[in-house]
Amino acid sequence: MNPDTLAPLLDTAAWRSLQSDLVAAGQRRLVLLEGARELSRQWLQALLPVLELMKDGIWVGEASDAPDSRLVSIKAAQAREWLGQETSVIVWDGWQGNPPDAFAALSGTLKAGGLLFWLMPSLEEWGSFADPDYSRTGLDHDQSHPFAERMARILALDLSVIRVQSGAPGAVILPVLPEPASAFRVTTTPDQQALINKLVAFGLGRRRRPLVVTADRGRGKSAALGMAAAQLLQQGRRQVLVTAPARDNVTALFAHALESLGTDVVRAEGNRIDTVSGARIRFLPVRDLLKHRPEAEVVLVDEAAAIPVSLLKRVLLGWPRVAFASTVHGYEGAGRGFAIRFRRILDEKTPHWQAQTLSKPVRWGEGDPLEALISELFLLSAEHDPAVDLSDAVASKVVIEPWQPALASEAELTNAFGLLVDAHYRTTPADLRQWLDDSAARSWRAHVNGKTVGVLWGAVEGGLSKDLAEQVASGKRRIRGHLLPQSLANHSGFPEAARLRGLRIVRVAVSAQARRLGIGNRLVAAAAECAKQEGLDFTGTSFGGSADLFAFWASCGLEFVRIGLQQEATSGEYPLQMMSAHSDEASALVQQLRARLARHWLTLVPLNWKDLEPKLLAGLAAELPSCYRPDAADIQDMKNFGDGHRGFRLMLPVLRELSMASGFMKWLRAHGRAAIWCRAVLQGWPWSDLQSEGLCSGQRDGEDQLRAVIRELMQKGPKV
Repeated sequence: MNPDTLAPLLDTAAWRSLQSDLVAAGQRRLVLLEGARELSRQWLQALLPVLELMKDGIWVGEASDAPDSRLVSIKAAQAREWLGQETSVIVWDGWQGNPPDAFAALSGTLKAGGLLFWLMPSLEEWGSFADPDYSRTGLDHDQSHPFAERMARILALDLSVIRVQSGAPGAVILPVLPEPASAFRVTTTPDQQALINKLVAFGLGRRRRPLVVTADRGRGKSAALGMAAAQLLQQGRRQVLVTAPARDNVTALFAHALESLGTDVVRAEGNRIDTVSGARIRFLPVRDLLKHRPEAEVVLVDEAAAIPVSLLKRVLLGWPRVAFASTVHGYEGAGRGFAIRFRRILDEKTPHWQAQTLSKPVRWGEGDPLEALISELFLLSAEHDPAVDLSDAVASKVVIEPWQPALASEAELTNAFGLLVDAHYRTTPADLRQWLDDSAARSWRAHVNGKTVGVLWGAVEGGLSKDLAEQVASGKRRIRGHLLPQSLANHSGFPEAARLRGLRIVRVAVSAQARRLGIGNRLVAAAAECAKQEGLDFTGTSFGGSADLFAFWASCGLEFVRIGLQQEATSGEYPLQMMSAHSDEASALVQQLRARLARHWLTLVPLNWKDLEPKLLAGLAAELPSCYRPDAADIQDMKNFGDGHRGFRLMLPVLRELSMASGFMKWLRAHGRAAIWCRAVLQGWPWSDLQSEGLCSGQRDGEDQLRAVIRELMQKGPKV
């Protein structure tokens, strides 16, 4: 069957009419092409030439297979580059793979009247479909796929989905839309106008009153930022800086700023707009912004949830007026996690911060069926139900038990996934697929009277053959999955780490109202006990390091075995890895890992972790085994230093080694001068930087503080 044969079977007038009706109603639709891939492509080849709105179309698949030459061919991995842009038609070849994050992200670029064509097997086959994207994440096809089965159930029941069977192309039933009272048009909404006014008032107003803008995708926050930036220049501001994870994220912002400025523009390039008065809007990637620190009266941060909180904090404190815009329920993940974590910093550093939200969509109308469908498929709006009465609850009333999210009801799954979204910096649709479909996954649930108050998600890793473990350790091979064993084998230099089998705790989350009942510790203990019973060698975890999280995992009995050299892209924090041994082999490995790390610690810290928070650094050092004991000469040097008779530079080797003496860092981390010790002694900061951070008034004061530490140690500190 070829396109010419199919053309008479297509009611092309009905499809064009549908598009017109969708535009008028401000709606979009999913068109599911079920069955043989080649027949679906041929059907599209017949239909697409007669459709309107094809100038902004995308084909996600192999470029040579595109069903229409007007479609821009992209790979699924390029989907994030399209955030902030608009499309009218998307054709997604699901036979080539279906990464959930990319699919959800691209759907958000469709404007009113848009159609999303999805080529897939028949819904009945989804549970066993060998999705090519699975191998990318370590998933396999040896069993059914609950994630895909759940999506198939939802699609089968959703009457807004247009289903096209490749064997019966003429049997398509197109929806009939009621005639709207007034045709939909893209215009500035009252929400947007209120935000623009707020942004302008903020940008012209008092310093240190940052503004945080939150909205779902498609609400026009980027456009509002652009129009507000233009008004700020027109009302006297000279420099407005814009930052985001990537330049593509601010395409809409710059377009609306350019349009609003009109004839005031004398120069417009990719990353800047200059006006006749000499004022400027300029884009800089966030790390360049922080590196060069250019002057500006206002800084606008778009897609803030995709930027590590540690970097956002530095932006917040680096300029007088900073506005942050973030997607709350987003396919980028992290929306609410961002809001929760960042709010603590705002409350502490800038208590007069302001909040503004956008609720009404701009790119499509309210009640758009596609938005609701995508949200349901990927649990984008999953929220934990806090309606659990814990006023008289005690730890003994909380039940901890193994749990299978794939077998849970939709309400239970939504509730539990909402907990993960609230608790973690970035939780995406891909995490939902991994949680449901990974055969190595193990989960536990904490509940009170059937209401979920905590969840733990783990994965069994390791068990590689001796030869494969040796290749992993030497860097010659990398196996998908097995994050913790591979990292320890390769980076710490112990091949046996990859041969052992263990449970890596991927996520643990406890509802806000149930915290301080010890539920997190009990979830970890339950997982560790099951790991022992399953015959696993260890329980471990890898997480973006913070002092609070490190303290939690240490309280669960896990020991510090490794810290990564590179900051995580998502959290901006260094990955920490901790383990609790269950077998003799794992116990020996943990001791080896910790002893070797302790020996290398004083060399590695100033080279790799100069910006690690002192509280965390002190905690990590305190937990490492001792590998130094001062001799008589060192003790005499310390006395002389404490009395002011020996210089700091000559004393630095002894002070550094003292940090690895038994009990010293445990004593020091509770000391008021722990921060300056970590910065000056362990991390090697110059006195000028210590002064800038407020740790001392200059070199003399800094040295005096360190001398005071040594005097106190000699008088009443632990015996080292």
